[in-house]
Amino acid sequence: MENIGIEKLTISDLDELQKIGRQTFYETFSESNTEENMKNYLESGFSVDKIKTELSDENADFYFAKIDKKIIGYLKLNFGQSQTELKDDKALEIERIYVLKEFHGKKVGQILYDKAIEIAKNKNADYVWLGVWEENPRAINFYKKNGFVEFDKHIFKLGNDEQTDIMMKLKLTN
Repeated sequence: MENIGIEKLTISDLDELQKIGRQTFYETFSESNTEENMKNYLESGFSVDKIKTELSDENADFYFAKIDKKIIGYLKLNFGQSQTELKDDKALEIERIYVLKEFHGKKVGQILYDKAIEIAKNKNADYVWLGVWEENPRAINFYKKNGFVEFDKHIFKLGNDEQTDIMMKLKLTN
């Protein structure tokens, strides 16, 4: 695979983040959800206001994966009180790793994942955790391959559909 660069985002990347966020979410989940639920989630979950708030959060970081100047995926990490659930100061949450479908199987997700682990270790986190939809075996297998184990479940609402996410964690040895 060509050289994949990782770049930390700033507020000036809002438009590109909205675009890649909507596209990768749609590519990943549209076949398994209703058109109406997808439309509503893409509008609310990737609204300018929501993304601006997330990009301005000092306890959240976004990174793009790029080949040349083309954005091919992204990563969102949460720390401390910005974590969606556990809010443990000794943990880091991987909230999102999304890669354009045409780049699946080309190690882009692994490179973004490796960046997340590097950051977690630099922050002296004891563990990394995440939630992954129970009907996304590709992602579940990816995280299991990287040493994650299941520890709980939670509900993720996509429109009017309550879906179960498997919560997984990886203990780090610093």
